[in-house]
Amino acid sequence: MKGIGRYAGYRMADFRKDLVSGLIVGIIAIPLGMAFAIASGVKPEYGLYTTIIAGILISLLGGSKFQIGGPTGAFIPILFAIVMQYGYENLLIAGMMAGLMLIVMGMFKLGALIKFIPRPVTIGFTAGIAVLIFSGQIVNVLGLTGVTKHEDFYSNMKEIGMHISTINIYSLLTAGVCLAVLLLVPKFAPKMPASLLGLICSTVIAAIFFKDQVATIGSSFGEIPGTLPGFHLPEITWERIVNLLQPAFVIAMLGGIESLLSAVVADGMTGSRHNSNRELIGQGVANLVTPLFGGIPATGAIARTATNIKSGAVSPLSGVIHGVVVLLVLILFAPYASHIPLASMAPVLMLVAWNMSERKSFAYVLRTRTGDSLVLLLTFLLTVFASLTTAVEVGLILAVILFVKRMSEMLKVAKVLPDPDHKHKKVMAHMVREGHDCPQISLYTIEGPLFFGAADMFEKSVMDSLPERPGVLLLRMGKVPFIDTTGEANLASLIKHFERSGGIVLLSGLQEQPLEMLRRTGLLERLDSAHRFEHTGEAITYALRHLNEEKCKGCKHFAFRECAALSGCGLESKPEQQQKWKVVTAEATP
Repeated sequence: MKGIGRYAGYRMADFRKDLVSGLIVGIIAIPLGMAFAIASGVKPEYGLYTTIIAGILISLLGGSKFQIGGPTGAFIPILFAIVMQYGYENLLIAGMMAGLMLIVMGMFKLGALIKFIPRPVTIGFTAGIAVLIFSGQIVNVLGLTGVTKHEDFYSNMKEIGMHISTINIYSLLTAGVCLAVLLLVPKFAPKMPASLLGLICSTVIAAIFFKDQVATIGSSFGEIPGTLPGFHLPEITWERIVNLLQPAFVIAMLGGIESLLSAVVADGMTGSRHNSNRELIGQGVANLVTPLFGGIPATGAIARTATNIKSGAVSPLSGVIHGVVVLLVLILFAPYASHIPLASMAPVLMLVAWNMSERKSFAYVLRTRTGDSLVLLLTFLLTVFASLTTAVEVGLILAVILFVKRMSEMLKVAKVLPDPDHKHKKVMAHMVREGHDCPQISLYTIEGPLFFGAADMFEKSVMDSLPERPGVLLLRMGKVPFIDTTGEANLASLIKHFERSGGIVLLSGLQEQPLEMLRRTGLLERLDSAHRFEHTGEAITYALRHLNEEKCKGCKHFAFRECAALSGCGLESKPEQQQKWKVVTAEATP
């Protein structure tokens, strides 16, 4: 049976592939969902509810055929901080607000803009989040007691140091068993779900050899209910909305970034193309609905999406099946999950942190020793020691400043003259030197964007090198791809100053965007249409026609081929020019 849209050409054989991939990813998602929820400061079942509801909605409504949605490690520090500061109920409201923001972003087609966040910023905060996740599990690995959880990294590390004497050897052994399974299974049985096997093996060993000696999910959070999540509408007030605007925005931005990154990874693995705006809308709907059933914020999960593709997924049905699998496991096996030690969950999260750290990319950017290295390092440190919000804000501001600086350095302003040795008499900067520079025509080549970061340098460069009583100023603009209002204002100021001194300003080679900007600001109308040229040669010819020929008499600069005839003194005083301009001089002489 053939389908339509994203299911065009869909057959029973494809459904079997989706069924297998959905089953595999669902099994993998179960321990991760619980682990991410616990690390975020909420009950483990909320992570499973998120995996079920958000996973199904993201697959059905998102813009990627292969995206697997659910709780992710990237959200852990943010959600934990929100729970600590505002409480679980407000976390649900913040998640719903983030969902609305994502829907609006998708409707206004802002999906492409999120992709413009500089990579050093994303690597920096991702590595910082990995450090926070990894360090946050040290307490569970060591089985420390009496530890108070804090929002900031330093206080949590201080707590560990203060309570290191309460280390539980049984927790350490349980974590070691789970970690060994996590590391060995991918090598010897790569198709088996290592995280699930690690939890089962370590739980069984702990239950047999040292029962009641380690903290479990049940002893810490109570029994996991084997029922469907109930509908609950949080109490939403205007005061709560105002207070939660910032955390909601952070959730929306991080969710949008991670989901689109995951979709890009899926595109690279399959050769398909996702719809970024539809993806944002799908993510938004999922995050709007999931909190109504107690779920936490969700986004696209890169590792699970990649596993989905490698397992043979064909359509979004694999994501729907993955949610159904988690639902069935919740109903049938929830009581058994309550016996899982927290020390067993810790290595799973630590491995997630290690894999998401982007350590190779981090080291690579640092080795470049450029401005990007500074952006990366600052974003990373602020994520760990301050907050993700501060880190991203500072990282983006610094990245923008560095970008403006680099772009301003790209603008080149050079005074030029025709080179008689060149086949086409191309204008070159090296032709301008003492004794060889037209006193009446100033010819400049402008290269690079003329924007607020470089506009002042452009005006100053031209003004500082102009003669006291200019005649004609010719600006070659063919290599200026962009002008903003600041650049236009400086250009207008330069033209006004030059014309007030009795000179003529000519422009040549204006590209489409600069031409449109000058038209919008009215500068194009104020310029004489006869002073705009498509080619530099035409502009030079026009300039030569408007010279003060009295000033040319006796001039020995010979900057242009017509100078010999205009000066009336021949080339005897410039022997090196005799051969260069011999032919063109004869042609120019009346």
